[in-house]
Amino acid sequence: MDGTWGLWQSAVALTASIVVLWFAGTRLARTADELAGRTGMGRAIAGAVFLGAVTSLTGIITTITGALAGDAGFALANPVGGVAIQTVWLAVADLLYRRANLEHAAASLENLGQSLTLVALLTIPVIAYATPTLSWGWIHPLSLLIPVIYVYSLFLLRRMRADEMWSPRRTSQTVDDDDTTQPTTSLPRLWVTFAGLALVTAGTGWVIGRAGLGVAAATGWPSDVTGFTVTTAISSLPELITLIAAVRMGALTLGVGNIIGGNVFDTLMISIADVSYRDGTIYEAAGPSSLVLLAGTAFMSAVLAIGLLVRDRRGIGFEGVTIPGVYLGTIGLAIVAR
Repeated sequence: MDGTWGLWQSAVALTASIVVLWFAGTRLARTADELAGRTGMGRAIAGAVFLGAVTSLTGIITTITGALAGDAGFALANPVGGVAIQTVWLAVADLLYRRANLEHAAASLENLGQSLTLVALLTIPVIAYATPTLSWGWIHPLSLLIPVIYVYSLFLLRRMRADEMWSPRRTSQTVDDDDTTQPTTSLPRLWVTFAGLALVTAGTGWVIGRAGLGVAAATGWPSDVTGFTVTTAISSLPELITLIAAVRMGALTLGVGNIIGGNVFDTLMISIADVSYRDGTIYEAAGPSSLVLLAGTAFMSAVLAIGLLVRDRRGIGFEGVTIPGVYLGTIGLAIVAR
């Protein structure tokens, strides 16, 4: 591919992206927590909307970069892989929060609702994959359904918070969602800082996208598997970093909401990938391994939702072991399916 970066150039770009995203992600967690307190939105919703959207900007640009380059497998694997690896990040955070199981301590109606919404959204590309020749122009019509459901889920999220019909039972390990960080800067300055960090994460996404395509071209490694593993692991670093920072601050629902809300937001990238890929619907061009990646990621999301319901009291519950295992198994099956 003309203009594709070489292996060393790609490796340096990916390393630089890690450094940039590490510093940006740490600042994002603190800024979002202060905004949650200043706006009265609450940590779970702030994590889903503020952090979930902004930390996904890196993956959005990476996905668009792959789609515009004509690599359907890479473009589709990035948003799906982002959901998968970010779910694995929760298992990593469980290792850091030793007082209780993270899903137990951060249980909230909003996080559970978002998890179930995520499972539902991941089924739409599977249906589209089974009907690849349906199209409006070059776009599959089901791709346009994803943002509609996402917007409606935000409405339901607000409704659940205003008129709560179900709530997790409080225990000695449940962390209060309302104890947000007291703002130390003015609200306009908080928004400016947040917007600046968003631009940094978005710009880094373009670098990661170009570098990921370069790694696939130079090594011969399948581009969809590269997108599912290498580039998503790096583009999802803001989610990991903000999750760890939130856990250390004691803002558990903010951190878990960031991951789950970011995962739901990442499904919008599937629509963006289909729109950006101009050689027909992206589902028609993607190989069978993409279906394996979708199904495996939906499985992981369902396990997370069950973990939020069961609320295991142990530091590492069944979901902390199952999710990484399913992730590794999905990668192996995707390679076999090629």
